[in-house]
Amino acid sequence: MRAAVVKTPDTTPVCADFPDPEPRPGRAPLRLVGAGLHHVVRGMASGRHYGSDRVYPLVPGIDAVARTVDGRLVFTGFARSPWGTMAEWLVTPFEVELPAGADPLAVAAGINPALSGWMPLVARGEEAGELGTVLVLGATGVSGGLAVRAALSLGAKQVVAVGRDREALERLRGSGVVTVPLAPDAPAAWSAALGAAVAEAQPTLVLDYVWGPVAEAAFAALGRSGPDDDSAAVDYVQIGSLAGAEAVLPAALLRSRRIRVSGSGKGSVSKEQMIAEIPGILARFADGTFDAPYTVYPLGRVGEAWAHQGRTRAVVVPE
Repeated sequence: MRAAVVKTPDTTPVCADFPDPEPRPGRAPLRLVGAGLHHVVRGMASGRHYGSDRVYPLVPGIDAVARTVDGRLVFTGFARSPWGTMAEWLVTPFEVELPAGADPLAVAAGINPALSGWMPLVARGEEAGELGTVLVLGATGVSGGLAVRAALSLGAKQVVAVGRDREALERLRGSGVVTVPLAPDAPAAWSAALGAAVAEAQPTLVLDYVWGPVAEAAFAALGRSGPDDDSAAVDYVQIGSLAGAEAVLPAALLRSRRIRVSGSGKGSVSKEQMIAEIPGILARFADGTFDAPYTVYPLGRVGEAWAHQGRTRAVVVPE
């Protein structure tokens, strides 16, 4: 079959012949419709992501929309290494049928980034009974923007959206959303604005897509409530590290606030838990609550897709 193939770490994939995927008992092959090129896909293909098997050559891709032998459109993933989803044929352990009205390529672009915020939001709601106020750091990326919409759709009282892209922030602004522009060129002013927003809103859940110095500013803002402040407990969930791989977590914050710091990603949430939540996410793509802008690249142009940047997500489709 034709597939995107990564031959060695840190090399750009090329379209080439690759062995057909090994059969699985009771699982018919699926034909690719579209596979999203997510940040985690590049990381795993290069061997830098902690979930990478580092076995080469490999086909990149962690999820996709595909067509069954009887013509149904399904969302699928978790193909067995070294086979990923950027190939003409897939053999996978599960499939979830797309509802009517869902754009299959928007689903391919958006399910992975949507899951990143959806899982901690659902977990917090189930544990606490309500979401309260949600702070999203990195709200202007695809994942962060979907997290803002997910929080509102799951009943958050308010969302504080923080991000660099002022135009994208403006699109998020609306009922229940407070926006804080991230200004790297004026860190003191930005930190003060974040502190004021946190003091006003008192978030109970933080979804952090950026980490690094942005996280440190958020820790400072959260720590401004003293030990006598009877504010609600805070769940701080680390999801991405676009601003830096490390952040200093003050000891005083851990002692003076009821705060729990955790992460959400491959390994911290089970495959079964993620699969169980996919129908709810698909329903929101179908009714227009969620959307994910995308740019299409055929397999033969996968090298261009690998270099893609901007506000849309690259989606690889068959020739």
